[in-house]
Amino acid sequence: MRALVSRPDAPFAELADVADPEPRADEALVEVHAFSLNRGETRRLEALEPGTVTGWDLAGTVRRAAKDGGPREGARVVGLKNVGAWAELAAVKIEHLAELPEAISLEQAATLPVAGLTALRALEIAGFVLGKRVLVSGASGGVGRFAIQLAKLGGAHVTGIARRTEGLRELGADELASEVDLEGPIYDAVLDGVGGPVLGAAIQRVAPGGTIVSFASTIPEPVSYPARELFSRAPGARLYGFYLFAELEHTRSGSADLRRLADLVAEGRLDPQINLTLSWSEAASAIEALLDRRVNGKAVLTVD
Repeated sequence: MRALVSRPDAPFAELADVADPEPRADEALVEVHAFSLNRGETRRLEALEPGTVTGWDLAGTVRRAAKDGGPREGARVVGLKNVGAWAELAAVKIEHLAELPEAISLEQAATLPVAGLTALRALEIAGFVLGKRVLVSGASGGVGRFAIQLAKLGGAHVTGIARRTEGLRELGADELASEVDLEGPIYDAVLDGVGGPVLGAAIQRVAPGGTIVSFASTIPEPVSYPARELFSRAPGARLYGFYLFAELEHTRSGSADLRRLADLVAEGRLDPQINLTLSWSEAASAIEALLDRRVNGKAVLTVD
């Protein structure tokens, strides 16, 4: 089969022939139609062994159902892998695979696994948000755009922090800013995808008993904040380190949550925010655009 594999020089990915996957009893063989790019997986391409098939998000049809059950042959599905989604065929655990409703395209579905699940589960960790203040940093990214919409659906007052804020108010953001205001309101929940001084400032504005979920770090600087701003001003507040693949390994499967997200898209209540769709033969352009922060939302590649 063909796959998009790592290479040692820019843009660090190319199409090549590789061996077909051999599914285990708990895996379905999926014919991949589309996959979305995440900044985390593209940033690590350069460090991978040349010829590695990576990739997390995928959507397509089941070519061969798993022996242990799951979606039937021919079913349209969305799925998640730790590695191996950027290929014509992928062996996907049935616990990380969900059948799709008719009213969602495979391109839309391909945006959901990493970004959608991260936003959904981070909000669940934060707890009941109806009528509460939620801060989303890195709000213009894939996770941030899902988080704004899901928090608004949950009845929250949402503040988005981003360098580029175009279109975020239309998604449901009540307030927008380029940085956290240290003299501004306090927040019952903070979803941080930036790290560094942004996370340090957010820690100083969390409410007593509030929750900060840290799921990514686009700024390599250490996080610094006055300790009293947490233990004294916000007693009971907690900082939760979130890594999706660890959550999936140690908690429930992702199938039900993937279907929840797909249903919201099908119902028109959740917008995947696809900003760029290209053939995987043009992967170099998409990867460069994502790493250069020229993609406002999700980038999707189609397997053709």
